[in-house]
Amino acid sequence: MKGKAIAWWTATALLALELLVGAFWDISRSHLAVEILTRLGYPLYVLAILGTWKLLAIPALLVPGHPRLREWAYAGIFFLTTGAIASHAICGDGKGLIPPLIFFFLAAASWLLGPGSDARTASATAAARA
Repeated sequence: MKGKAIAWWTATALLALELLVGAFWDISRSHLAVEILTRLGYPLYVLAILGTWKLLAIPALLVPGHPRLREWAYAGIFFLTTGAIASHAICGDGKGLIPPLIFFFLAAASWLLGPGSDARTASATAAARA
């Protein structure tokens, strides 16, 4: 059980760090963020929206005692990453697929290893048997 907790904290800390860096890039309209959004065809005001939501996701992931809020944060992260993956794929930006894919799998690891994962596993097993 201790190894699972260490794995969760590692994945979640890396996820939170990525969210923090991404939020800073988005809100500050860094050259890289502007370049990526322009290449994908999105308007630049999307950066402020994404950056704000990324910042709000960090405490939602890390603060204990709010499982529903944490689940919503994970849902938002999955929408963000799968949207980024689809956007890069549709635009033919193969190299651009790698960062959101890594971010997606990091978020999946955090979610699967996190508090409540045993209940999710039991629920999925019960649903599979039905």
